[in-house]
Amino acid sequence: MDEKLSIRVNLADRFYPLKIDKNEEERIRKAAKLINERVLQYKQRYVDKDMIDFLAMASLQLATRTVELEDKNDELPIIESLKDLNDELAEYLKGEE
Repeated sequence: MDEKLSIRVNLADRFYPLKIDKNEEERIRKAAKLINERVLQYKQRYVDKDMIDFLAMASLQLATRTVELEDKNDELPIIESLKDLNDELAEYLKGEE
């Protein structure tokens, strides 16, 4: 069983305590760093907004990227195409007998 680890994660200048599996720490810290980098980019670009706006824009950008990657990793259309090709090949080979 994985040990739980207590960490504090900084997101947009606020700290959040988390209890996580030890093997997730690096991934969570990388994610927090990515969020903070995006927030900083928006903060530098749009001076008339507040931190919630920056977090919202960063969240939307990162969620859009996640959806894009999920769509690329969707194997179902490829599997369906392979099944169709396999069926066509089977039909063709039956006709050759």
